[in-house]
Amino acid sequence: MPGVDDVRFAEREPAEKRSLLSWEQKNTCILPEDLRDFYLTTDGFTLTWSVKLDNECVPLGCMMINSVARLCPLLQPVPLFSLPNAPSLTDLDWEDNSTEHDSGHAPAAPHFDSRSRIFELDSCGRNGKVCLVYKNCTPGVVAQQSEIWFLDRSLCWHFLTSTFTSYYRLMITHLGLPEWQYCFTPYGPSPQAKQWASLYQPLTFSSELSPADAAGDGHLNKLDPTKAFRGKAKVPAPKKKQSAQSSLSSNAKGQGSTGRHSGVKR
Repeated sequence: MPGVDDVRFAEREPAEKRSLLSWEQKNTCILPEDLRDFYLTTDGFTLTWSVKLDNECVPLGCMMINSVARLCPLLQPVPLFSLPNAPSLTDLDWEDNSTEHDSGHAPAAPHFDSRSRIFELDSCGRNGKVCLVYKNCTPGVVAQQSEIWFLDRSLCWHFLTSTFTSYYRLMITHLGLPEWQYCFTPYGPSPQAKQWASLYQPLTFSSELSPADAAGDGHLNKLDPTKAFRGKAKVPAPKKKQSAQSSLSSNAKGQGSTGRHSGVKR
């Protein structure tokens, strides 16, 4: 693509089977088969690319999958000497079970307490977190079913895919553009991220608008050259005033001429 520069791909060795078994035993979870095969091929994935603006490389795209060692739980254990009333993410699970299924056919959101086991796949450049989520967990029981979810900066959950393979394809399709995960949220990415997407991903961007853009690209600046570069038309002077002034001047001239004629007659 025009302007793309400094494409970097970090090659990594495959992960060892014992490291995968150690991770499963430590976290009481079974890795999905497609993610296990991925780690046995390469221990993580990182591809970055930049664009040239005014002869300067600006970092833009980033595709990343954390290695097995960095596939850490999102919720770290509470320190022993922490304050008893210190706030934590578990305090966000305040709603009761009657309000969990009001969203229709949408999947139930993960919980920040022991009912879910959450592991970070990608930090998304501090714009959120893509997580491997095991729901409906029981303490001491090995969890097997997993999904891929996106946790935005407001700590709201958004479902992405049911398998790691589907998420990997999404990441490649969106080229690792900034905030591409927000396309699966009700409010969508920022206006700046939409401008980058419309430039480097026009087909997918136009066909996968966020629900917030049901009426079209409301956040994009639309420029009409015929209106933007058209000169300002001069405002014509009001004709009524001119006609009134001309009538007054004609009346004054008429009165002067009649006065002269009357003087001659005398």
